[in-house]
Order: sequence, then structure tokens, then C-alpha cells
Amino acid sequence: MALLQANKDLISTGMKEFNVLLNQQVFTVPPISEEAMVTIVNDWVNFYVSYYRQQMTGEEQEQDRALQELRQELNNLCTPFMAKYRVFLKSL
Repeated sequence: MALLQANKDLISTGMKEFNVLLNQQVFTVPPISEEAMVTIVNDWVNFYVSYYRQQMTGEEQEQDRALQELRQELNNLCTPFMAKYRVFLKSL
């Protein structure tokens, strides 16, 4: 079953905003550990999912599927960010 268009639009908006957040990050010295950065990124994902949970439409099952998709998409955006952070840590 396809997601409601309103929820698809919210997922798209959330992904765009989250990508802006990731792209705004400046890696500084002294760096934080990779484990700490993973925690921070996971907190960001949870914050975005919590924020968009309030805006999802449809029945509970529809909202849950949309939130699951949003979480997956945000996690997908985190992968290249964390790879870039690992390269930064190795360069020090």
C-alpha cells in the first residue's frame, strides 16, 4: 500500500532539512569521538522523527509506516556523513 501524498511530502521535506543540517556541520579540533558523533547523529534522527510524527496524516498504521520510512531515509543520509567524519578523524 502506497503512502499518502501528504506523508510523502513530509518525508521529502524532512530529508531536505536533515541534509542541510548535516551539510552545515564543521569538524573542529579537538574532535569528538566517532562513538559520540554516532550518538549525536542518532539524536538528530530521533528529533526529526519526533517532530514529523506530529504532522503525519492518515490512520495509525499509515503514520507508523511513514515514520519508519522517514527514519530509514534519514539514516541513509547519515551514512555518507559518518564516512566523511571517519576520514576527518583519520586525517588528524
